[in-house]
Amino acid sequence: MIQAANSNAAETGATRDFVTVFVGETMFGLAIDRVHDVFIPAGVTPVPLSPPEIVGLLNLRGRVVTALCLRRRLSLPARTEEGNRMAIGLEQGGETFALIVDGVGEVLKLGSDTYEPVPINLDARWRDLALGVHRLDGRLLVILDVDALLAFGANTRAVGAA
Repeated sequence: MIQAANSNAAETGATRDFVTVFVGETMFGLAIDRVHDVFIPAGVTPVPLSPPEIVGLLNLRGRVVTALCLRRRLSLPARTEEGNRMAIGLEQGGETFALIVDGVGEVLKLGSDTYEPVPINLDARWRDLALGVHRLDGRLLVILDVDALLAFGANTRAVGAA
């Protein structure tokens, strides 16, 4: 659906807003209409036997939220430096998720002039989670597909049910 929106943006010259997040030095973009909160995660309770991407559960303004590590979801090595992590609140199918990231950047308004489809040389671990990229002053902004990102257990459950 977002890919169609990007192609429509290319035709009309429209822009889209993205919240930038960082995992290490890599910059990723999340469509701003999918982002509900930006916060510092605290009091995360581990969940036994959960998939490795799940950091645990936390309380966000009275709601129990599943915390998902973007670093683990992208199959990247564990973070080595200390410091505060940030979280992005996302909603999917009536459930709230906290996407744990190394840092949060700014909101960028981007048009079709910098947009490109997912490059064939993009890391294979990320290809199925990306909608495209924007080339920005020597940096690459990888636009993440929030639906694919949060569907991490769907294939496993489907295979287990068969």
